[in-house]
Amino acid sequence: MATIKEIKEALAKIRELESPLFKEFEKDSRSGVQKEIEKRKKAIQAEMDENLRLEGMLSYEKELYAQGFNLIAGVDEVGRGPLAGPVVAAAVILPKNCKIKGLNDSKQIPKKKHREVFQAVKDNALAIGIGIMDNHIIDQINIYEATKLAMKEAISQLEPQPEHLLIDAMKLDLPISQTSIIKGDANSLSIAAASIVAKVTRDDLMVAYGQQFPGYDFEHNAGYGTAKHLEGIKQYGITSIHRRSFEPIKSFISEEGKSDLL
Repeated sequence: MATIKEIKEALAKIRELESPLFKEFEKDSRSGVQKEIEKRKKAIQAEMDENLRLEGMLSYEKELYAQGFNLIAGVDEVGRGPLAGPVVAAAVILPKNCKIKGLNDSKQIPKKKHREVFQAVKDNALAIGIGIMDNHIIDQINIYEATKLAMKEAISQLEPQPEHLLIDAMKLDLPISQTSIIKGDANSLSIAAASIVAKVTRDDLMVAYGQQFPGYDFEHNAGYGTAKHLEGIKQYGITSIHRRSFEPIKSFISEEGKSDLL
């Protein structure tokens, strides 16, 4: 009789729920064997569900493939809402019908999985571009226009250049055909790929700023207006990376006169 370890190894090779091997192993009445069978079936079902989810997120890309477009860039940004730091945009061209396990809107990916998925995108992508617009540009032209500039910069870095753009809720003044998708990072794998690249890139920048400007907790809040961040502003003042056109920074400057840069 095969050991449970041997059966577990054999189960790991099964890829389909309909495999006749399951029926063979189910004849073994040992509870350890039955647990391993159930565990493997759940794993196969999870793989099928993930594949179905990824397939659904390729619907926009598949429509474009059918129209003759092959080089499709997903474009997304991170950092429109924070009180400090830049807005970061990324543009990513994935190979045709590319599926990356775990890829989703970056807000839906567990924090501990961010770098793993980011690396998978880097390993698979045909091209990646990153655009960064700092707080000074944001204050000069507003966050919406700065976001568009960051996106254009990211796209300009792509080699090869894309034939079509899938953009998260934005239209860009560029001579490239494009589709604007509401909640695009949750509905297009190309945009989701851009989302995680922008997210990890900006998070790394904010960790570095956290070391440069201790007391604001940038390494944890990424510049958003958390209690620790606001307390840091009250205690240490406004830094050179704060967005002075954003509230409550604007009020801190006018009411308390704390406009001297650190």
